[in-house]
Amino acid sequence: MHYYLGVDLGGTNIAVGAVDENCQIVGRGVVKTDLPRPAAEIVESISRACTLALVDAGLKIEQIDWVGIGSPGVVNSSSGEIEFANNLQFHNVPLRRMVCDITGRPTYLENDANAAAYGEVLAGGARGYQDVVAITLGTGVGGGIIIGGRIYSGYNHAGAELGHVGMFYGGETCSCGSIGCVETFCSASALIRQTQEKMKARPDSQMWALCGGNIEKVSGKTAFDAMRAGDAAGSEVVRQYCDYLGYAVNSFVNLLQPQVVLLGGGISREGETLLAPVREYVYSHGLVSDPKKRVHIEAATLGNDAGIIGAAFLGNL
Repeated sequence: MHYYLGVDLGGTNIAVGAVDENCQIVGRGVVKTDLPRPAAEIVESISRACTLALVDAGLKIEQIDWVGIGSPGVVNSSSGEIEFANNLQFHNVPLRRMVCDITGRPTYLENDANAAAYGEVLAGGARGYQDVVAITLGTGVGGGIIIGGRIYSGYNHAGAELGHVGMFYGGETCSCGSIGCVETFCSASALIRQTQEKMKARPDSQMWALCGGNIEKVSGKTAFDAMRAGDAAGSEVVRQYCDYLGYAVNSFVNLLQPQVVLLGGGISREGETLLAPVREYVYSHGLVSDPKKRVHIEAATLGNDAGIIGAAFLGNL
């Protein structure tokens, strides 16, 4: 049996999984990222999380074929450097070499969203597909693109930033500094803002009761829960949000024509309540009318494990 370590380097936690050749996580280790800190200290924490995962799995480092790391930011997988990661405050950090030096194992490095998309191809909702677009609907909108079974990140390693594709010129200002990005319409943060705006316009909406009368307690579920309770205002928010998302997904489909689009993140837990209207929008507005050739639109299935599993198998690429 072959074993690998998959590292999901996040802004809050460093999560490591010891993963076997069948994509099963057999041991786990988690430590706080505790930002801001120098890169050398974060590498020490990565090593500690790796040790915890090995102990949990009953393995020794010598039994590990390699270590794979998924990191936020612009990640140069060829040079092994994180060229820029805002939340980590990394600039041209040679993370691959640093982790290799401290673990003594061959090490691979990739953007975290790309690693998660790869994980879904290996063992999740995109298993069996070669051409995949993965979209994570969280605080922001993350993206990963797989073409021919391989991660696509562009010549400068900054590709597949789907959340920062322009959607509407003149829209909201995005966290990236641009205007009208997909993230400003389709993220969980955007959905919360859209819900709050509707509540202010509709003081009779059940959404007020669902958040205890405190608009600051609105979540990405509030509008969906209100819709299920028969609230018209909640239904309007959900319908508009699904149209926004459908518009974005259709643009990605028209550009790449993948076999499957996977939607992940907290909002994807709404399941068919979200997926069905997005499919309807894409199938109504897309360029391909033949039902046999339409893109599949499904929910990601691995959750937070996608990044760990994808990172663990980076040595196969």
